Amino acid sequence: MSNDNAWKWWQDALAGKLGPIHDSDPQQGYFRTRFKDKPWEPVAIWFEDGEWHAMRGERAISAADIWTWCCRNPITYEAYTKAIEGGGWDDEPEAPAIGHNLPADPFEALQIEFEAEKEQVSAFLKKPITTQTDADRAAVWAKRLSTIAKKATDLHKVEKQPSLDESRRVDDKWRGLKEDPADLSKMLKRHMDAYLQEQQRIELERQRKAREEADRIQREADAARVAAEQAAAKNDNQETADVAAIAEKNNRIAEAERLARQAADAERDAQARNASAGRTGARVALRTFTYAEILDFEKLLLALKDRPEIREVVETLANRAARSGVELAGMAIRSEQRAA
Repeated sequence: MSNDNAWKWWQDALAGKLGPIHDSDPQQGYFRTRFKDKPWEPVAIWFEDGEWHAMRGERAISAADIWTWCCRNPITYEAYTKAIEGGGWDDEPEAPAIGHNLPADPFEALQIEFEAEKEQVSAFLKKPITTQTDADRAAVWAKRLSTIAKKATDLHKVEKQPSLDESRRVDDKWRGLKEDPADLSKMLKRHMDAYLQEQQRIELERQRKAREEADRIQREADAARVAAEQAAAKNDNQETADVAAIAEKNNRIAEAERLARQAADAERDAQARNASAGRTGARVALRTFTYAEILDFEKLLLALKDRPEIREVVETLANRAARSGVELAGMAIRSEQRAA
C-alpha cells in the first residue's frame, strides 16, 4: 500500500463514494459501528509496521474482522475524537442520565427510562428542525422511543399472559353451562310463538265481541238512567203520587243502577288480556320486538349517509381500496409523505 494513498478510500467514503468492499480487506480511516439497538462505537483502522491495526472504542480488535461491520459508516476525525473522548455523536441524542441503579421492577425501570427521554424530547420539540443533524437526532429519538414502546408491549404481554390464560380457562369451563341452557331457553320460547300467536288472535276476537257487548249494555244503562230521571221528575211535579207510580220510579232507578254495574263489568271484560304461558316467576308472554326490514338498500344507505359511524366504515373501506390501488366511484387515490 502506498502511504500517499492510504486515506483515499476513507476520504472518498466521506464524500459519499464508497469504493469496492471486500471481506478481510480493510482500508485506513475512521468509522463507527454498533450492535443492534446499542449506542454507536467509534472505530479506527490503520496500517503500521507492515500490519493492520484497529480499535473499537477503547478495545483493540482485528481490522479484518471489524471491517465489513463499519466500512459503510465513515466518520470524520473530529467526530471520532469527540466520541472517543466521551462526547457522543452530533447526530444522535445523548443517552439520558439515569444512572445504573435502576429499580429491579421492569415497569418502574422502563418508566424512568421513558421519563428521561421524554424530558429531552419535549425540549427538542419546542424548536423547528433546520439541519440534517437535528433530523438525524429526531430519527434516533423516534427509534429509541419505539424501542421503549416495544419493550413495554412485550413486558405487558408477559405480565398479563398468566391472567389471560386463567381467564380463558375459566371462560372455557363455564361457556357451555352459560350458553347451552340459554340457547335451549330461546328454542323453547320460539317453540311457543305459534301457539301464543294463535291465542292472541283468539283473545283479540274475544275483545272485539266483548267491546260490542259492553257498548250495547252501556247504551241500555244510559237509556234506563234517562227513564229513571224522567220518572223521578214526573213524580216530583205531582202533588200526590199513587203507590204504583212510586214503585215504577223505584224500579226504573234500580234497573238503571243494575245496568250501570253490568256495563262496568262488561267494560272490564273488554280489556286486553295478553296471551301467556307458565306461572308467576316463570311466565312467558308475547312481547313486541321492533326491527327494521330493509326494502331498498340504496335508499336506506342514502338516508343514513351522514351518520358518523357510516362515514367511519366508508372511510375504512375506501382506504383499504386505495392501498390496493382500486379507485372506486366517488373517491380518488391520494398519497402524502410523512416521517415513519
